[in-house]
Amino acid sequence: MSTEYHSDILVIGSGVSGLSLALKAAQHAKVTLITKKNKVDTATNLAQGGIAAVLSVEDSVEDHIQDTLISGDGLCNAEVVRIVTTEGPARVRELMDFGVRFQMHPNGQDFELGMEGGHSARRVAHASDLTGKEIERVLLEQTAAHANIEILENHLAVDLLIASKAGTRGSREGVKDRCLGAYVLNRTTGQVEIRRALVTVLCTGGCGKVYLYTTNPDIATGDGVAMAYRAGAKVANLEFIQFHPTCFFNPHIKNFLISEAVRGEGAVLLNQAGEPFMKQYDPRGDLATRDAVARGIDAEMKTSGSDCVYLDISHKPAKFIKNRFPNIYETCKRYGVDITQEPIPVVPAAHYMCGGVLVDYWGQSSLIGLMALGETSCTGLHGANRLASNSLLEAVVYAHRAAEKMPETLAALRRLPKCGPIQAWKSGGAATLEEGILVNHNWDGIRRLMWDYVGIVRRTKRLQLMRERLDWLLKEIHTHFYDYLLTPDLVELRNLAVVAELIVHSATWRHESRGLHYTLDYPEKDDTNFLVDTILHNPQGEESLGPVIG
Repeated sequence: MSTEYHSDILVIGSGVSGLSLALKAAQHAKVTLITKKNKVDTATNLAQGGIAAVLSVEDSVEDHIQDTLISGDGLCNAEVVRIVTTEGPARVRELMDFGVRFQMHPNGQDFELGMEGGHSARRVAHASDLTGKEIERVLLEQTAAHANIEILENHLAVDLLIASKAGTRGSREGVKDRCLGAYVLNRTTGQVEIRRALVTVLCTGGCGKVYLYTTNPDIATGDGVAMAYRAGAKVANLEFIQFHPTCFFNPHIKNFLISEAVRGEGAVLLNQAGEPFMKQYDPRGDLATRDAVARGIDAEMKTSGSDCVYLDISHKPAKFIKNRFPNIYETCKRYGVDITQEPIPVVPAAHYMCGGVLVDYWGQSSLIGLMALGETSCTGLHGANRLASNSLLEAVVYAHRAAEKMPETLAALRRLPKCGPIQAWKSGGAATLEEGILVNHNWDGIRRLMWDYVGIVRRTKRLQLMRERLDWLLKEIHTHFYDYLLTPDLVELRNLAVVAELIVHSATWRHESRGLHYTLDYPEKDDTNFLVDTILHNPQGEESLGPVIG
């Protein structure tokens, strides 16, 4: 029997969006926040650059809007862009009030703002080069101390509880289906628990681990998107995967990115011959948007046959470098590179998922009772390419908006027909050695294939081959998922495979090059046919793909 637990709100994920929502919603509801490992294992903790917002009289919301729209390459929701950029400054100042220690000007009144690619002004508030970690620290302190918030580490969501599939519809004929919570694997006990809630909020981060090289933490396996899709919620724009141009190229450390802010402060990309090259690929040079820089590096590496390129900021004063980028300086030095004296070897790596679970202006998905925030969601802010440091901004703005709407949301859900008992999770047999080998082999295979076939530059033939290989992989994983006792690795592998197929399906449909989706077979933009979101919907909640709605 599965143990059944109840709360008003179930938040899945402990990054900035999940913690912000929990903290604010707890003013009028009981919140349970689960995280699949430790609460500090999040992409937020790795966010170096900062949070973009108009915090200077020399900047304007209109400029921030235009920079975001240009970066998004035609697919941003203009109203969402205006909402986020307008409400953003208040949310940043609120973080300061909570205790976040942003770098300030010596006058003590003004922010020390950073410059990053794609921005027309300095507008990135930062805490040295560990902004995400500082925000996470403050939010964790506040949520841990709140009486209305229960935080459960080592709890991995397996699947969403859907009324029509959980042993009880709980609604009259013709009434829409809804989310009732989630089946959750307690990693300590090995038991699958039933976590019921009026509102379930997906804040599980991105899907970087679907690629061989990524700046993301190991938890980034696309869990929220996969669960939402299987439950019948709409997902959108998953072909737009942002590759961070500059990940530290070193065999002894993984996932360490060199912040966009380094180029913002004057660093220059060099090829193997020590020559600057970005002007050949984009007139903005080293301060072009991430998609352009990643493609430029990719082209340069393929042309020269080199394993990496180099990022050089050594022409700046050593004291400035150490003060502005203490974490980057110390980490590179630890692995043999003194950035005050020599260039940093870098390569592109999968970094950010610009698509996700499709939501409205308040974070509500297409499925009643299910919300999504942060990187898991697709709000329309990023379009085809995220502007640097707009992600933390989106997270805090949407968490605030979702919390504002929460009393109304909870009241509406309480008026719906009650649902009866939920069926316990049916586990398979005992896990075997063969199952462990299957997970490791398939996990590695998916990541390598995605890197080779669905990376920075794509081709239709490669996408078709990837779809064929994923087809039998998904069937095999599906069979083993129900044959064996659940393990965290098997749960994550299943999600990884679903998200990989969603990315490939979306990329195959888009017969143009736009933003982060660049294909050699359709190198031009096609506004006539493809100036639309790529929406995948599976109303029956099956694991096979539904139609592209567009």
